[in-house]
Amino acid sequence: MYSPPPAPDTERHMRAHHARAAKALAIRVEPGKEFWGWAGRTLGAPARTADGRPAWLRLVSAPEDKASGKLWDGALDAQQAFGDLDGHRPALLAVHDAVDDGTAYRAELSVRVDQPVLSDDPILQHEAQLPDSWWQELARTLEKVSAVNTDRVAVRQQYMDRAIPQFIGIPAPAVTCWTTAHSDVHWANLTASPLRLLDWEGWGRAPEGFDAATLYAYTLLQPGTAARVRAAFPLLGSPAGLAAEAIMCAQLLQTVARGDNLVLEDRLRDWAEELRQR
Repeated sequence: MYSPPPAPDTERHMRAHHARAAKALAIRVEPGKEFWGWAGRTLGAPARTADGRPAWLRLVSAPEDKASGKLWDGALDAQQAFGDLDGHRPALLAVHDAVDDGTAYRAELSVRVDQPVLSDDPILQHEAQLPDSWWQELARTLEKVSAVNTDRVAVRQQYMDRAIPQFIGIPAPAVTCWTTAHSDVHWANLTASPLRLLDWEGWGRAPEGFDAATLYAYTLLQPGTAARVRAAFPLLGSPAGLAAEAIMCAQLLQTVARGDNLVLEDRLRDWAEELRQR
C-alpha cells in the first residue's frame, strides 16, 4: 500500500470522486479504510452493496486524453474474457465513469477478496510455505488464462528486440508460441486459500511461460521457493521458455537501471548470465 498523493488537490479530488462513484453505484463504503496505489493513481476501499454483499470499490484516474487502451480497460476486458475464472478472479460487478476538469475517473466495483495477499511486497521476502495443491491450482489457472483468445498485447516483439540485447546481452530469442498472460503474477497479487489472482490491468499476449517467469523473478531472493516455482512450471529452463525468461529478466534489469528493485540486482545479473549460457 502506498501513501496518499503528495498534491493535496489530487488527494481531495480522488476522495471526492470515490464518494460520488459510491453514491452512483448505490453502495456503502466502509469508513476509515482506504488503500492508495502508486503516485495516487488509484484509491480503493472496502464496501458493501445495497443487499449487503462485501465488495471493493477502486477508483483510477488519468488525463482525459489518456483514458483508454490496455491498462484503462484491463479489468473490464478481463471480466468479459474470464468472468470469475472458476473463483480465482474477483468478478467485476459494475463500472462508473466520470470526467472532471480534464481528468477521467473510472470506478470499478468488484467482489471483495477478504483473504490477505501472500506478501505486502511483490518481491517475496521469506520462503513461502504452500501445499502442493496450491501450486497445482495456480498452474491450472494460468493454463486456463493462456488459452483465452485476445488481441490485447502484454509484451511487444519490438520491445523484446530492443531490451533483451541491451540488458541481457544476447539477441532476442525466437518466440515459439505466443499465449495469453496475466502479466503481473507476483506475490502481492496472490492469495493462499483459496487461491485468488488480483490486478488484471495489464493482461494480454506474451511469450509462452511469461507468467511463470514473472513469478520466478519476484522469488529470486528465496531459493527454496524459486526452486518450487521451477518445479511447478517446467517450461522454465527449457528452450521453449527462454524468450519469456529473457524478457522478464530484461524488464526488471531495466527497472534496476532506473533505481527500482535494487534488492534483486545481483540475482537478476546471475539469471542473465545463466540465460547467456543457454
